[in-house]
Amino acid sequence: MAATTLQGKRIAFLAADGVEEVEYVQPREAVEQAGATVELVSLKPGTIQSFNHLDQSKTYDVDVSVADADAGGFDALVLPGGVANPDFLRADPDAVRFVRAFFDAGKPVAVICHGPWTLIEADVVRGRRVTSWPSLRTDLTNAGATWVDEQVVTDGNLVSSRKPDDLPAFCARIVEEFAEGPHSSR
Repeated sequence: MAATTLQGKRIAFLAADGVEEVEYVQPREAVEQAGATVELVSLKPGTIQSFNHLDQSKTYDVDVSVADADAGGFDALVLPGGVANPDFLRADPDAVRFVRAFFDAGKPVAVICHGPWTLIEADVVRGRRVTSWPSLRTDLTNAGATWVDEQVVTDGNLVSSRKPDDLPAFCARIVEEFAEGPHSSR
Protein backbone atom coordinates (compact mmCIF):
# COMPACT_ATOMS: atom_id res chain seq x y z
CA MET A 1 0.00 0.00 0.00
CA ALA A 2 1.35 3.43 -0.95
CA ALA A 3 2.07 5.88 1.82
CA THR A 4 -0.81 8.26 2.42
CA THR A 5 0.16 11.84 1.75
CA LEU A 6 -1.44 15.09 2.76
CA GLN A 7 1.07 17.18 0.81
CA GLY A 8 -0.52 20.52 -0.07
CA LYS A 9 -3.42 20.07 2.39
CA ARG A 10 -4.19 22.76 4.96
CA ILE A 11 -5.78 21.43 8.16
CA ALA A 12 -7.50 23.52 10.84
CA PHE A 13 -7.38 22.42 14.47
CA LEU A 14 -10.12 24.24 16.38
CA ALA A 15 -9.33 24.35 20.10
CA ALA A 16 -9.57 26.60 23.13
CA ASP A 17 -8.32 26.66 26.70
CA GLY A 18 -8.89 23.28 28.33
CA VAL A 19 -7.99 21.20 25.28
CA GLU A 20 -6.75 17.71 26.17
CA GLU A 21 -3.09 18.02 25.16
CA VAL A 22 -2.57 14.51 23.80
CA GLU A 23 -5.75 14.84 21.67
CA TYR A 24 -4.29 17.97 20.11
CA VAL A 25 -0.61 16.98 19.82
CA GLN A 26 -0.86 13.42 18.46
CA PRO A 27 -3.36 14.12 15.62
CA ARG A 28 -1.43 17.27 14.71
CA GLU A 29 1.83 15.31 14.50
CA ALA A 30 0.12 12.61 12.41
CA VAL A 31 -1.19 15.00 9.75
CA GLU A 32 2.04 17.04 9.71
CA GLN A 33 4.11 13.86 9.27
CA ALA A 34 1.85 13.01 6.31
CA GLY A 35 2.74 16.39 4.76
CA ALA A 36 -0.12 18.69 5.80
CA THR A 37 0.18 22.27 6.96
CA VAL A 38 -1.65 22.80 10.25
CA GLU A 39 -3.08 25.96 11.77
CA LEU A 40 -4.41 26.28 15.30
CA VAL A 41 -7.68 28.21 15.22
CA SER A 42 -9.09 29.45 18.52
CA LEU A 43 -11.46 31.92 20.13
CA LYS A 44 -8.88 34.67 20.47
CA PRO A 45 -5.30 35.44 19.43
CA GLY A 46 -2.43 34.53 21.75
CA THR A 47 -2.11 31.10 23.32
CA ILE A 48 -4.35 28.34 24.59
CA GLN A 49 -3.78 26.35 27.78
CA SER A 50 -3.80 22.59 27.33
CA PHE A 51 -4.49 20.04 30.04
CA ASN A 52 -3.43 16.52 30.86
CA HIS A 53 -6.73 15.33 32.31
CA LEU A 54 -7.33 17.93 35.08
CA ASP A 55 -3.74 19.20 35.33
CA GLN A 56 -2.48 22.18 33.37
CA SER A 57 0.09 21.31 30.76
CA LYS A 58 1.71 23.31 27.95
CA THR A 59 0.43 26.36 26.12
CA TYR A 60 0.18 26.52 22.33
CA ASP A 61 0.32 29.54 20.03
CA VAL A 62 -2.86 30.36 18.14
CA ASP A 63 -2.38 30.96 14.41
CA VAL A 64 -5.72 32.66 13.73
CA SER A 65 -8.83 33.57 15.70
CA VAL A 66 -11.97 31.79 14.59
CA ALA A 67 -13.66 35.14 13.88
CA ASP A 68 -10.97 35.78 11.24
CA ALA A 69 -10.68 32.20 9.94
CA ASP A 70 -12.19 31.16 6.62
CA ALA A 71 -13.25 27.52 6.51
CA GLY A 72 -13.04 27.73 2.71
CA GLY A 73 -9.26 28.02 2.98
CA PHE A 74 -8.88 24.69 4.77
CA ASP A 75 -9.14 21.13 3.48
CA ALA A 76 -10.19 19.50 6.77
CA LEU A 77 -10.96 20.18 10.43
CA VAL A 78 -9.94 18.47 13.67
CA LEU A 79 -11.76 19.04 16.97
CA PRO A 80 -9.74 17.71 19.91
CA GLY A 81 -11.47 17.04 23.21
CA GLY A 82 -10.94 17.93 26.81
CA VAL A 83 -13.93 18.86 28.94
CA ALA A 84 -13.64 22.68 28.97
CA ASN A 85 -12.41 23.13 25.39
CA PRO A 86 -15.58 22.05 23.50
CA ASP A 87 -17.77 23.76 26.08
CA PHE A 88 -16.06 27.09 25.32
CA LEU A 89 -16.26 26.44 21.56
CA ARG A 90 -19.95 25.54 21.50
CA ALA A 91 -20.79 28.81 23.26
CA ASP A 92 -19.04 30.87 20.57
CA PRO A 93 -21.16 31.69 17.47
CA ASP A 94 -18.07 32.11 15.25
CA ALA A 95 -16.75 28.68 16.26
CA VAL A 96 -20.14 27.07 15.60
CA ARG A 97 -20.37 28.74 12.16
CA PHE A 98 -16.80 27.66 11.35
CA VAL A 99 -17.61 24.02 12.16
CA ARG A 100 -20.89 24.09 10.23
CA ALA A 101 -19.11 25.47 7.15
CA PHE A 102 -16.96 22.32 6.89
CA PHE A 103 -20.08 20.14 6.90
CA ASP A 104 -21.87 22.38 4.40
CA ALA A 105 -18.88 21.97 2.05
CA GLY A 106 -18.62 18.20 2.65
CA LYS A 107 -15.05 18.58 3.90
CA PRO A 108 -13.58 15.96 6.26
CA VAL A 109 -14.00 16.60 9.99
CA ALA A 110 -12.45 14.60 12.82
CA VAL A 111 -13.54 14.75 16.45
CA ILE A 112 -12.53 12.93 19.61
CA CYS A 113 -13.67 12.57 23.22
CA HIS A 114 -15.81 15.56 24.35
CA GLY A 115 -15.33 17.35 21.00
CA PRO A 116 -18.79 16.36 19.69
CA TRP A 117 -20.40 18.95 22.00
CA THR A 118 -19.41 21.54 19.41
CA LEU A 119 -20.89 19.39 16.63
CA ILE A 120 -24.17 19.16 18.54
CA GLU A 121 -24.33 22.95 18.80
CA ALA A 122 -23.63 23.21 15.05
CA ASP A 123 -26.54 20.79 14.45
CA VAL A 124 -24.48 18.45 12.24
CA VAL A 125 -24.86 15.06 13.97
CA ARG A 126 -28.51 14.29 13.20
CA GLY A 127 -28.76 10.96 11.36
CA ARG A 128 -25.06 10.11 11.79
CA ARG A 129 -23.24 7.25 13.55
CA VAL A 130 -20.89 8.84 16.08
CA THR A 131 -18.72 7.81 18.99
CA SER A 132 -17.36 9.93 21.83
CA TRP A 133 -16.45 9.90 25.49
CA PRO A 134 -19.26 7.79 27.05
CA SER A 135 -20.80 10.69 29.00
CA LEU A 136 -21.81 12.38 25.71
CA ARG A 137 -23.99 9.43 24.67
CA THR A 138 -27.25 11.03 25.84
CA ASP A 139 -26.35 14.43 24.37
CA LEU A 140 -25.56 12.91 20.97
CA THR A 141 -28.65 10.68 21.01
CA ASN A 142 -30.85 13.67 21.91
CA ALA A 143 -29.28 15.59 19.00
CA GLY A 144 -30.37 12.83 16.60
CA ALA A 145 -27.14 10.83 16.28
CA THR A 146 -26.74 7.09 16.70
CA TRP A 147 -24.08 6.71 19.40
CA VAL A 148 -21.84 3.65 19.22
CA ASP A 149 -19.07 2.42 21.49
CA GLU A 150 -16.32 1.81 18.91
CA GLN A 151 -12.69 2.88 18.72
CA VAL A 152 -13.15 4.92 15.51
CA VAL A 153 -16.31 5.57 13.50
CA THR A 154 -16.47 7.04 10.00
CA ASP A 155 -19.81 8.33 8.72
CA GLY A 156 -19.48 10.23 5.46
CA ASN A 157 -17.08 13.10 6.06
CA LEU A 158 -17.08 12.66 9.86
CA VAL A 159 -14.50 10.62 11.77
CA SER A 160 -15.10 10.26 15.52
CA SER A 161 -13.25 8.54 18.32
CA ARG A 162 -13.80 7.97 22.04
CA LYS A 163 -10.69 8.76 24.09
CA PRO A 164 -6.91 9.10 24.24
CA ASP A 165 -6.44 5.31 24.21
CA ASP A 166 -7.97 5.33 20.71
CA LEU A 167 -5.50 7.89 19.31
CA PRO A 168 -3.37 5.48 17.24
CA ALA A 169 -6.43 4.26 15.30
CA PHE A 170 -7.94 7.77 15.17
CA CYS A 171 -4.74 9.33 13.79
CA ALA A 172 -4.37 6.64 11.13
CA ARG A 173 -7.99 7.06 10.04
CA ILE A 174 -7.90 10.85 9.83
CA VAL A 175 -4.79 10.81 7.64
CA GLU A 176 -6.56 8.31 5.36
CA GLU A 177 -9.82 10.30 5.24
CA PHE A 178 -8.13 13.68 4.83
CA ALA A 179 -6.16 12.29 1.87
CA GLU A 180 -9.47 11.34 0.20
CA GLY A 181 -10.80 14.89 0.49
CA PRO A 182 -14.36 16.19 0.42
CA HIS A 183 -17.38 13.91 0.40
CA SER A 184 -20.75 14.76 -1.06
CA SER A 185 -22.83 16.86 1.31
CA ARG A 186 -25.59 15.22 3.31
